[in-house]
Amino acid sequence: MRTLISLLCVLLITAVSFGQGKSLTLDQAVNIALQKNTTLQRSMNNLDVAESGVKVAYGNFMPSLSANGGWNWNRSEDAGGYRNIGGSVLNFPAQTSESRSYNAGLNSSITLFDGLANFAQLSQSKDNLESSRLKLERVKQDIVFQTVSLYYAVITNDQLVKVNEENLKWNQRNLETITERNKLGAVTLADVYAQQVKTGNAELAVIQAKNNLETAKSNLLSYLNLDVLEKYSYVDPFGDASQNSMDFSKDYTNISDLVKQAMAARPDYKSAKLDLEASQSGITIARSGHFPTITGGASYSLNANQISKLQDSKTYSARLSINIPIFSGFRVSNQVQIAEVQEKNSALTVDDLERTIKQNIQKTYLDLQAAQKSLEVNKRNVASAEENRKIEESRYSLGSSTLLNVLIANSDLQTAKTNFINAQFQYAQLSEQLKYYLGVLDYKKFE
Repeated sequence: MRTLISLLCVLLITAVSFGQGKSLTLDQAVNIALQKNTTLQRSMNNLDVAESGVKVAYGNFMPSLSANGGWNWNRSEDAGGYRNIGGSVLNFPAQTSESRSYNAGLNSSITLFDGLANFAQLSQSKDNLESSRLKLERVKQDIVFQTVSLYYAVITNDQLVKVNEENLKWNQRNLETITERNKLGAVTLADVYAQQVKTGNAELAVIQAKNNLETAKSNLLSYLNLDVLEKYSYVDPFGDASQNSMDFSKDYTNISDLVKQAMAARPDYKSAKLDLEASQSGITIARSGHFPTITGGASYSLNANQISKLQDSKTYSARLSINIPIFSGFRVSNQVQIAEVQEKNSALTVDDLERTIKQNIQKTYLDLQAAQKSLEVNKRNVASAEENRKIEESRYSLGSSTLLNVLIANSDLQTAKTNFINAQFQYAQLSEQLKYYLGVLDYKKFE
């Protein structure tokens, strides 16, 4: 008998696990997002290009080297015959001739001066590389924040489903009680009808809550590039939000400190400043077109009619040349103007981002303080609404209150529970959002 009970328990647990599907924790969701996100993959590809650009910039300081070789073969055939040369007719015999030639060589050149364009290109490529790395970090933070937000939405909607299901059960029980009391003549038929309406509304609320939950799941799975039709079970990462409340007096002193922290930590802000420096190097590169270019070179060549004698004839050469631009159809001036405009636009981008950071941090900081207070208030509201419903139920049972008062008390409790769940979600969401705006959202622990 004991063995049979154990077997039934195992089968029940297996069935429940199968019905719930595979488990998907928050850490797993973020890890999947970091692996499959296409925006992240494109950013990594851009980083490879930036690394290659640094190599090219270093190569501008090095001499170029090329090798060449060739072989030439000629054959001529003359049928001969009589020809008039200076009044004399001569008979030329038929003849055939062939010639072959071989050549090989090395050629090297180096830029000695190009208006400091090579130095500016090296500085610009390094700035672009570091900027690409910082942009990659920000993309990862974007992915973490977006995934966390979508996961929190799933958990919140799941809790709302449970609240609505509990409300439906209460209304169903209350309907059964009122129906029986109506049969005994203790309550009117109007109370039965009123409770039937409330029960129907509760059933509709459950359906709507479940639809919202499925939508939230679909949004998360779609973002993770997973099959939206596959079933997963989700783990609640909230815990007791009231016990994990942030103490602003210790963690943050004022908004100015938060802004300074963001300016020092935000990868996108540091990337924008590097883009500004890179655009300044672009002006130097464009202006180099007004300066002369000095190049040097050397070559070594071999020529022979037989390959075995190729090294018998050698030629060495060296050269130094200067190219002075006099007029280029205003192309250089146009390039300088374009570079200066790009530098101005980059500066505006930095200023815009700085203002946006200040605004976002200020709003999120104030919203988070309000959310912390809202969490505490709504928790007390739930306790108060539960007690009030108990009192109204007792009074209604004794005939000293009406069903309307009971339904209002239950509606207040439903509203209080819903507000408390939403307050939990808002608090958790804003906590992560503040970290995101500060640029301290940790993505490395998920990789």
